Amino acid sequence: MQNIATLWTALDPRRRIVVVLAGIAILAVVIGLTRLVATPSLSLLYAGLESGPAGEVVRALEQRGVTYEVRGGAIFVESGQRDTLRMTLASEGLPTNSSQGYELLDSLSGFGTTSQMFDAAYWRAKEGELARTIIANPSIIAARVHIANTGSNPFQRDVRATASVMITSGGNDLPAKQAQAIKYLVASAVPGLTAEDVSVIDSVGGLIGAVEEAPSNVGEDRADALRHRVERLLEARVGSGNAVVEVSVDTVKTTEIVRERTIDPESRVAISIDTEERTNSASDQGGGDVTVASNLPDGDAAGNDSSSSRTNETRERINYEVSETEREITQAPGAIKRLSVAVLINGTSTTNPDGTESFAPRPDAEMTALQDLVASAVGYSEERGDVITLKSMQFEPIAVLGTSAEPSLFTSMGLDMMSLIQAVVLGLVALILGLFVVRPILSPARGLTNMALAGPPALDAESTRNTGNVAPPVQALTGEIDESQMNADDLPIISERNARIANAAEGEDAVARLRSMIGERQEETVEVLRNWLEGEEENA
Repeated sequence: MQNIATLWTALDPRRRIVVVLAGIAILAVVIGLTRLVATPSLSLLYAGLESGPAGEVVRALEQRGVTYEVRGGAIFVESGQRDTLRMTLASEGLPTNSSQGYELLDSLSGFGTTSQMFDAAYWRAKEGELARTIIANPSIIAARVHIANTGSNPFQRDVRATASVMITSGGNDLPAKQAQAIKYLVASAVPGLTAEDVSVIDSVGGLIGAVEEAPSNVGEDRADALRHRVERLLEARVGSGNAVVEVSVDTVKTTEIVRERTIDPESRVAISIDTEERTNSASDQGGGDVTVASNLPDGDAAGNDSSSSRTNETRERINYEVSETEREITQAPGAIKRLSVAVLINGTSTTNPDGTESFAPRPDAEMTALQDLVASAVGYSEERGDVITLKSMQFEPIAVLGTSAEPSLFTSMGLDMMSLIQAVVLGLVALILGLFVVRPILSPARGLTNMALAGPPALDAESTRNTGNVAPPVQALTGEIDESQMNADDLPIISERNARIANAAEGEDAVARLRSMIGERQEETVEVLRNWLEGEEENA
């Protein structure tokens, strides 16, 4: 500790700041590495939950002592426990749907509950139950049902019940068939509500299955269904990818009503017979010509000539009932007018003895059998003018684009690459800070070596012979004073230094003396220490 305090005192302010910042950085790196190693790998458990269901899931995890982390609206748990927790929470009915159903009626008491309050709670419960049923569809994430009830007012007339359903799909547009099923579901659950009065609205695709929207792609949908049917049939024989099917459906796009009335005269039946007979009788007394003689009493007029006539007439009336047939045919849009099917089948390839491959089309008998199967699958009609074309040709090989995706070594070993990279980077930062910043500053100062000064040049042999003197041996200067031949008591005290030396001789501690000298001459002491440190850095 004394060495560290001495070194800290010898540092200038700039280096002190560098040491403090480097120490903080190293501490942060060590804490980060410790947390990275101690924190397990987390995986997504649930996301997109509302506050109520999310709180219930968190409470269940806390009761089990499971490590979890909440990031925004998502809950993360350890990767090894994710699947087990999902199955366990699902067995307990978690996460629950936030919409409440018939349990709302359980909270109502008989006292203080008016009929209006009960009706409101009943319809809220009905809406909640319908929303729960709709969410059971895997492609629907959330649903809200709103029912406009007409009430029980007997004076209201021409008021129909209506309903609307707001759904949130999983990213794709909800098909019209599922929207129609939701309409019938809601209409069947509410008395007096029809499917036409239910509107289904998707948050992504808008209004689904509107009545005024005419199906414009009926022919395309039917062609797709027929194509999939024929492809599944052919691939069972020729293999996957060896058959290409295209279907063209010409549909009726107008509405036509045909009325027909047929009368069959051969199928008459007598239902009534009327017979009428008439007899007419007439008599004539006769008279002849009118003359003067006929007017006299005794004339010719007095004769008895007379005549009579009788007529019989018979009539018969028979009423028949004739069979009559009336038909009214309505041809709606979507009926098939003409069907065209084109099928291309890959042939067979054989390997010759020399290693080359030769192509051979499929036999005619096989092609005829396949054509019969296709005709049966699409509902071929010769009267309608349908056409089926079946050919066997060689397919061009499809070049593979890109490379196949294979798991890396770290993935197969179950290691997280990002976690390893973070640990390596933090370790390198800590190593660099320790080696190149903190260590040079806090390393102990090296002792200054006393370098011996070279002595004067020795006299050569010729000058020695001329003078006859023998040169004494010259020792190198070391910078130290030899006190063996010096009497310190005879030396006069010429400065304060000699006085301090004299006091030290009387028993003053050397450490205390050094401390007092450093306190008196702080600037010189700091300068000496700085020179030592700079010299040490240069030597390093």
